[in-house]
Amino acid sequence: MLNLVLYSDQIFPECSVIDLRLVDRLRARGTGNRIAYVASGPEPDRGFFLAARSYYGRYGLDLALFFDLDEPHSAEDIAALFASDAIHLAGGHTGGFLERLKRSGMLGPLRDWALAGGILIGVSAGAILMAPTIATDALFIGRRPEDIADGDALDLVPFEFFPHLNDDDAYLPALLRYSASLLRPIVACNDGDGIIVTGGRIECLGNPLWLAGGAARAPGELELDGFSILQI
Repeated sequence: MLNLVLYSDQIFPECSVIDLRLVDRLRARGTGNRIAYVASGPEPDRGFFLAARSYYGRYGLDLALFFDLDEPHSAEDIAALFASDAIHLAGGHTGGFLERLKRSGMLGPLRDWALAGGILIGVSAGAILMAPTIATDALFIGRRPEDIADGDALDLVPFEFFPHLNDDDAYLPALLRYSASLLRPIVACNDGDGIIVTGGRIECLGNPLWLAGGAARAPGELELDGFSILQI
């Protein structure tokens, strides 16, 4: 059963609603509160890791493990990662993060762990990676999502994800144009919005926009095989 938490960002007060749903999921599993942090890129001073540790610590959660994809890891290191109660995929440069996951051989094992029910948390780039492709990230680097042909990602959800919608007025028209060429919808989130996926239930927290066929859609207008969509 899927247990996914997708944040646009974690630094906004509105995120507390998403945070509390994450805490609920961990408590419901009853296994513990240890979260592993997978860095999107080099963090020599571990500044982002330490900020995330403080963030989770407010809820009694322990960000206990830092995992650098660029470093060699023993079988014991990898076992410790997947023994965590949740795994946090950090924000950062999405394309670089995906390349590191592929190069380290961790993309497949991470997907398998999530499909087996592990709680996977993604923030910004980390959330984009949960989609079939990271094509929407093209807008952050001055490209068109339609032109991305090598962005295959974790493919855990039946939609593409776009964070930070409120950062630039040009994002929404570009996403609507892109959605006209897709068979799956795009979920576009302002900072403070998020998505929780539990089994076949997709919960919308805040006001995520669902885009499909070149237009914004109400969740009730969409059909996603095996999934129901609820506005929380």
